[in-house]
Amino acid sequence: MSKVQYYTEEGLKKLKDELHELKTKGRADIARQIAEARDKGDLSENAEYDAAKDAQGLLELKIAKLEEVVGNARILDNSKMDTSKAGILSTVKIKNVKNGMTVSYTLVSEEEADLKAGKISLASPFGKGLVGKTVGEIAEINAPAGKLQFEILDITY
Repeated sequence: MSKVQYYTEEGLKKLKDELHELKTKGRADIARQIAEARDKGDLSENAEYDAAKDAQGLLELKIAKLEEVVGNARILDNSKMDTSKAGILSTVKIKNVKNGMTVSYTLVSEEEADLKAGKISLASPFGKGLVGKTVGEIAEINAPAGKLQFEILDITY
């Protein structure tokens, strides 16, 4: 059994859309590839047919995993959260104690993480280091570059 994951409405909609796309367009494309390969003759020596069947198996595996994720997904209700501490869906503005550089990150689930968009996973070293901290606290983060210290400047939901 998969663990429950929390998502924004937008993130869950994106997962459901991807699942729908795989079930409809993805399956239709694979079926067409199998039919085309089957039309080429002897299946025992048909590499295209074997490749299409392998692709079908991988697609079905991906669909099954995505169905499990969507089935265990929950949408977060911000009204029931402690907004004084950093947590999932909070945007945390931090300042590097060493060099004074400031940056903001939104804490999200692993599937929604996108560093370019400023969204980091709760399971990442930064996410783990920021969760539960309040404004003014120093977060010590065990990054690949070593132990880093960041001051929490602001937390918004």
